[in-house]
This record gives sequence, C-alpha cells and structure tokens, in this order.
Amino acid sequence: MSRRRRLRQQRARRAHAPGGLPRLVILAGLTLVATLIVLLIVLRNAAPPVDPVRDGSPAWSPDGTRIAFYSERDGNGEIYVMDADGSNVTRLTNTLADEGYPWWSPDGSTLTFDSDEAGGFDIWAMHADGTSPRRLTTHAAREVAASWSPDGGTIVFMSDRDGGFDVYAMNPDGSGVRRLTQAGTAWFPVFSADGARLAFHVGRDVHVMPAAGGEPIRLTHDPANGMHPSWSPDGARIAFMSWRNGRTEIFVMNADGSDAHVVATFDDGDAIDPRWAPNGDRIAFVRVPGGMSAGGPRSIWVVNADGTGLMQLTGR
Repeated sequence: MSRRRRLRQQRARRAHAPGGLPRLVILAGLTLVATLIVLLIVLRNAAPPVDPVRDGSPAWSPDGTRIAFYSERDGNGEIYVMDADGSNVTRLTNTLADEGYPWWSPDGSTLTFDSDEAGGFDIWAMHADGTSPRRLTTHAAREVAASWSPDGGTIVFMSDRDGGFDVYAMNPDGSGVRRLTQAGTAWFPVFSADGARLAFHVGRDVHVMPAAGGEPIRLTHDPANGMHPSWSPDGARIAFMSWRNGRTEIFVMNADGSDAHVVATFDDGDAIDPRWAPNGDRIAFVRVPGGMSAGGPRSIWVVNADGTGLMQLTGR
C-alpha cells in the first residue's frame, strides 16, 4: 500500500468517532442537547403567563360613592366593589362559580347578581358586604341581568324560560314572577328614576315601555342602533352603546330618542355597557381595547355626562 493511501486512511479514521459518525456531527448533536437543556431550565423558571384582567358591568351605589362590578382577575368571574375613584377594591364573592352583573337595591343594603353556582344561571342576592348570599330564581332557564325599581318593590331581569329572552319581573324575595315582554330578544331591562318606565334593547335597538308592561316604543333604528340603555337620574336622557360609526361607542340621547351624540370613544377598541351615576354628572362604562370579539382585557372607566373628564378606574 502506498504511503499516500495510508495517510488518507489515517485521516479518515481520525475524522470518525466510534460507531462511524463524524466528529462534527457528534459535536453538533451535543451542542443541540445543551441548548435544549438550557431552554428547558429557562422555561421552568419563567413566570407563568398572566391572563388579561377582565372587569365589567359597573353599577353605582345609590349614594354614588362606590361602584360594584364583576372581574375575572382572580380566575373565574366574581363580584367586587370599589370606591368611585377606583381605590379600595374589595372582593365580595368567593366561589368556584361565575358571578356577574351586580346591581344595588335602592337603600344600598343588597346587591343582586347572576351566578351559575347551582348549575344554570340564576338571580342571586346578598348583603352589600358580600354576606348571606341567597338564590332568588330556581328555574332551569338562564336568568340574568337583574335591576331594581326605585322603590325597592320590584326586580326585573331577562330570562329565556319561555323560549327567547324576554323581560320578567318579580318581588325582591323571588316570588311573583311575571312576564312583561313578548319580543323574544328583549335584553338588559332598567327602570327610569321615577319607576314608571323600563328601557331595554330588542334585537339591536333601544326600546322603552311602561313598567307594568305594554307596547314597547322603539327609540333607535338599526343600523343607527343602540343597546344596554341606562336612564339619567332625571329621566330626561338615556345613555347607550352603539357601533353606528364603525366602532362601539357610548352615546347619550333624549328620552324620546332625539339628539343622539357620542360622549366616549377610543381610536382602538370598543366602549360598552354605560351606567349613569345617581347624581347625573358621570357615566361609568367598560373599555375593551382589542374589541369585543378579541377576548382581551376589559377595564372600567368614567366620563362626565357632557363627554369631558375621561378617566380610567381599573386595569391601570
């Protein structure tokens, strides 16, 4: 065998490790393994991802000093209360169920809310400090969005117990349930301050009718739509949400549907679910930066009734 051939064979043997794999392949494999080990360590020690805070359904206390709301900040939906400037946030419910849509009784002693603790959603009530929760409705249907009459004698809510959602009324202890609308898509009823009228939305438009029932009067006309109405304390105006301008914004109109104008809007995302303060000077609402279909964070804001003084309360 020639000397040149022996040298080529020696170089080939030195370039291969046992098993016939080139040393460069083994080195590359070891480097990859080491990189994966480091990556696993980093991932194990990294903080878990934080879900965006989702707050909603602000409800003013009768004296205007506090706002109740629901939040998913601790996992499932729970009821919280805070001062009207966003401070002193306190959790009131602590269950494995989902709670939402709080509403104060006129004397401020009781909060109603939705809960699926018993399986389906029902209307519940508790003391304003979160104690003594009790179930008011026991029907197998979905029953949500309760609000009180100004005299404290009636609670209205929406239920699909007879098919589509309609407005129902009951006594504060859950007795005497009666159906008020026949629309099949009547949502989120609220009393006027004098207790004589109810506002709600049917389909995509705001309607009002006598509190005892009767023929609803349509105030908005889709595509200039309106949803989630809220009366001003003097009964002269109604706040609502509408996407007539391409994004969902907070509007105010006269109680007859005239002079609708924007009071809260954002360049990005939606403004939804307005609730008028008891003294008439401000409106609380929910901002959804990514839009309602995005499933991202939600925060509670307030704005003066004339559209000035926009301020964020939660999610800061």
